[in-house]
Amino acid sequence: MKKESRQLHRNLAPVLLLPILLTTLTGMGYRLGHSWFGLSESLGDWMLALHEGRYLGKPLVPLYVLLVGLGLLGLLGTGLAMAIAHPRRIASPKNHRWFHRLLAVMAALPILVTVLTGMGYRLGRAWFSLGEDQIDVLMRIHQGSWLGHTLRPFYVLAVGVSLLALLITGFQMMGLFRRRKPTLSEKG
Repeated sequence: MKKESRQLHRNLAPVLLLPILLTTLTGMGYRLGHSWFGLSESLGDWMLALHEGRYLGKPLVPLYVLLVGLGLLGLLGTGLAMAIAHPRRIASPKNHRWFHRLLAVMAALPILVTVLTGMGYRLGRAWFSLGEDQIDVLMRIHQGSWLGHTLRPFYVLAVGVSLLALLITGFQMMGLFRRRKPTLSEKG
């Protein structure tokens, strides 16, 4: 089980890097821009279009949200499965792998809530004809409105930065940012 979780996690991560990165940055940019920087409506709409995948066309928006959301839930599930299978590793030496594991465990619940409510909002609106009251509740949870006007951007910032840190540390573990050691034939 743990080997399958690790392999699935490693296979999903590179495929989902750009969509998750785009969704995270635009979601944070929209909320923080509106809350702290007076983001214009036109720029805000453009950021939401990127956040939801509207550039793919209206029929594909819910499918895009579903696939990115399920992919992120898959990464979260397989990552937590590995953390639960090896709880002692969270106490291992303090390096990027340790930080990745610890942050995944700490941020799992807010990320899970944010992903599920974002998916529920978009899919409920597009496929299930949910009423405005139900849709509004999902969006309020998704963007942390339940914390009030002052704390809402801090919630979005915390979830977004956690997700970005997980992406960065995860890719560091895959060795994509490491210098390649020259082979004997290249050394001359």
